Amino acid sequence: MADIKTARLNSEKLADNFDDLHAPMTQHEALVEADRCYFCYDAPCMTACPTSIDIPMFIRQISVDNPAGSAKTILQSNIMGGMCARVCPTETLCEEVCVREVAEGKPVKIGQLQRYATDHLMKTTDAHPFTRAASTGKKVAVVGAGPAGLSCAHRLAMHGHAVTIFEAREKAGGLNEYGIAAYKSTDQFAAKEVEFILDIGGIEVKNGVSLGKDISLDALESDYDAVFLGMGLPGVNGLGLDGEDTNGCIDAVDYISQLRQADDLSTLEVGRNVVVIGGGMTAIDVATQVKLLGAENVTIFYRRGVENMNASEYEQEVAQTNGVTIRHWLQPNALEVKNGAISAITMEYTSASGGSLSGTGETVTVEADQVFKAIGQTPATELITSSGITVEKGRIAVDENRKTNKSKVWAGGDCVAGGEDLTVVSVEDGKLAAEDIHKALSA
Repeated sequence: MADIKTARLNSEKLADNFDDLHAPMTQHEALVEADRCYFCYDAPCMTACPTSIDIPMFIRQISVDNPAGSAKTILQSNIMGGMCARVCPTETLCEEVCVREVAEGKPVKIGQLQRYATDHLMKTTDAHPFTRAASTGKKVAVVGAGPAGLSCAHRLAMHGHAVTIFEAREKAGGLNEYGIAAYKSTDQFAAKEVEFILDIGGIEVKNGVSLGKDISLDALESDYDAVFLGMGLPGVNGLGLDGEDTNGCIDAVDYISQLRQADDLSTLEVGRNVVVIGGGMTAIDVATQVKLLGAENVTIFYRRGVENMNASEYEQEVAQTNGVTIRHWLQPNALEVKNGAISAITMEYTSASGGSLSGTGETVTVEADQVFKAIGQTPATELITSSGITVEKGRIAVDENRKTNKSKVWAGGDCVAGGEDLTVVSVEDGKLAAEDIHKALSA
């Protein structure tokens, strides 16, 4: 019988488990850490940042005790610098190429310094750091209030355009609100950052409105001077196994969303023995959080080797430190169902030859009260193609300015071809698209 129940841990323990992953830096800690920076000319950390934040400049401003100025330097390039400071894999971006990392194996804590500066600004001022230009009389529609859409909207508003964001969910923020591990974004920070972004003025958000259901792309093109698509990836991949619709076989993205929106974490159902299928950040996030909710045994199974996992080494270490087991070269083969619920999963060992993956025929069966599917999300390909937009591998094809084949339509974030599953990349997409839209509307 499946052992799934709520309140495996008491409220005090849950609050402790889901506390901030990194305690914010104090003023003294920030000043000491900032002094470690060499303020490199042609800094490799700046080149590694997808949004090209002037990292040496913002750290120098911290070093002279000007965190507000530092925050403005950050936000000029990345308006979601506060969230990116929390969720960016800095260990594989700016900090990986830090001169201190290369020489000493101990990089400057760029991410934590970025958080120190942006948090300071948001907590100490009610005034928006940027001034909106005079109205241009132009209107732009943005589909999706995730990082790409919000970044695009903010930059367009700065240029004086009127922006309307159409968001399918009840809240704005996209994966920052619904999909990030709760211990990475505490104290409703995602919602506070959205409010901060909207304070520029000139942006209206319409929630509960879906493209293809409540509005059409044709209508948006007719009613607005330009359109930006940033609707992310609405679908999820399945395991393709019999019994997948059984109680206990769960979409990891949906579960994380429920967790993020829960007022009381003790109300979430958690199994004693939990299996997670996947090798990306979603797999790591759901596995770690289920363990923190009180699951006894949590195992991630990934079909390839550790070097192929999309989740960074640091994130894998976070999961393992919290008691999650990660096993490689195993793929799901069959689900076992008893009394209408998942009871176990059979995994098949895999091997790779010439880049091709195949099963070996050897299997192992593992008890499981819950099986979480975290094997990738899927685009709204049919909706996109029916709108006359060119696609590549099911996603929206765009040029270097994030423009589609349609004269009035741009796109960015996870929904575009070649996009990376990173908040910071989505922010950059939105920014680039906004600048190109502004150029087109100003011609």
